[in-house]
Amino acid sequence: MLKPLHDYVVLEKVKEEEKTQSGIILTTQKAKDEPSHGVVVAVGPGKVEDGKLVPIDLTEGMKVIYKKYSGTEVKVDGRDLLLIKAEDILAIVE
Repeated sequence: MLKPLHDYVVLEKVKEEEKTQSGIILTTQKAKDEPSHGVVVAVGPGKVEDGKLVPIDLTEGMKVIYKKYSGTEVKVDGRDLLLIKAEDILAIVE
């Protein structure tokens, strides 16, 4: 598995389906409609500021919203993952 360093987080993108009012699922997505939702797979230890470690307030399994087009895409064990800085995560979905 992938273990992030410093203030990085590993996310698995959530594929969103688009439905019409009548329930028809649309499968085509444009590049600009890149999903910005993900599930936290792993979290780094945190960022060092003023000689102290500041931990990241995320845990595995959390659903989050992140900035579009940020991070680095990697493929590990057949899974498409995103390695992203914790500061690029905008919100936690509850």
